[in-house]
Amino acid sequence: MGEDLKAQILDFLKESWTWVQANVLEPVRLLELGIIILSILLSRFAASRIHRGLMKAFGEHPLMLKVEARLQPILSTALVVMLLWTAILIMSPWVQSPYLLSIAVSLFTAWLVIRLAVSLIENRELARLIAGLAWSIAALNIVGLLDPIMTVLDGAHLPLGEATISVLDILQGILTFAVVMWAALALSTLLEKRVKALSTVPPSARVLMTKSGKIILVSLAFLISLNATGIDLTALAVFGGALGVGIGFGLQKVVGNFISGIILLMDRSIKPGDVIETGGTYGTINRLAARYTSVITRDGTEFLIPNEDMITQPVINWSHSHRLVRRRIPVQVSYESDIRKAMDLMVEAAQQEKRVLNNPAPRTLVKSFGADGVDLELRMWIEDPQHGVSNIASDVMLHMWDLFHEHGIEFPYPQRVVHLRQDEGHTVNIKAVDPKADTKKK
Repeated sequence: MGEDLKAQILDFLKESWTWVQANVLEPVRLLELGIIILSILLSRFAASRIHRGLMKAFGEHPLMLKVEARLQPILSTALVVMLLWTAILIMSPWVQSPYLLSIAVSLFTAWLVIRLAVSLIENRELARLIAGLAWSIAALNIVGLLDPIMTVLDGAHLPLGEATISVLDILQGILTFAVVMWAALALSTLLEKRVKALSTVPPSARVLMTKSGKIILVSLAFLISLNATGIDLTALAVFGGALGVGIGFGLQKVVGNFISGIILLMDRSIKPGDVIETGGTYGTINRLAARYTSVITRDGTEFLIPNEDMITQPVINWSHSHRLVRRRIPVQVSYESDIRKAMDLMVEAAQQEKRVLNNPAPRTLVKSFGADGVDLELRMWIEDPQHGVSNIASDVMLHMWDLFHEHGIEFPYPQRVVHLRQDEGHTVNIKAVDPKADTKKK
């Protein structure tokens, strides 16, 4: 097989050199080559002058900037095509067949059409890759080299078990896989947008539908690509089984997180928008991905928690079955204060906040009689934990502070009573010492 491939490559190179001698190394062809180079230089110069003129005439106008961004990549190519067609029309009476000019104008026209087509693709890197591949195939076809190259590639075979596969089949499979995979991902993105618009469907069901659709589309794209290469899928059964076992051992954590994500979506224990607390992390679920759960805290930090941890670790869901959350605020007041008045003021402080519900209504309880004061506790309910639970407690305590000071309710300080015992026959003298005098002695 190696000797046959080497002979085919040598024959191809000989044919290419013969073509160059017959079609390029002639006076007329060299003139055409010079015209092509001159057309490219003139088009670049003209494109830059047009760009400067547009910027000078319209300045930084937003619409003009968008138009210029679309025109700039293709303006130079369009000018080359115009100049080459003009040269062909001028040379036609004297040159029977301007071969190189015809090839050049076909190449630049193909490039212009391809660039216009891929401009619809938002991903710039992907657009450049597709444009390069499409133009390469078109260029080989224009110069007549596509069929010989395909013949050489089709003659090179690689063993695959009992069957063989040609290099051409592999390249066609890669190209088919890229196109079909891109189409599958585009369809999955479109499906995700349409499913997100279904407000009547629960969030967890929406995520499950989009993930399932993406998996099905990607799997179909892979199978279609294998079928396009001519590979018998039954021949890959044993190899695929062994590969699956190896991947299972090596990527068991990844697979575990993936399965855990599906379980979370199916049992609806958590869903996007829920307020949860796990492992010291408190925040709102932003996204349920295949491998992790995205949780955004109140300070804007985004935690990516593995899905497996969301199942195996304790998770507090503040909004699982409902969004009612009760907050407790412990307060201690002095024994000299009016306890009942303090309890009423605590309820009044809670009622001043709009987020605190009236039903269930806030209430205050006496918890204990402490060493320094009476321990009270305010209990209040909110229904929007996604807006924070600590901030509402802080606001209510500020209202308490103002109301307590306004009505003479005192917060106690730590108190200690010291008893001095004087035994018979012993006198305790307490004398004040001047610290300045003591310093002077030193």
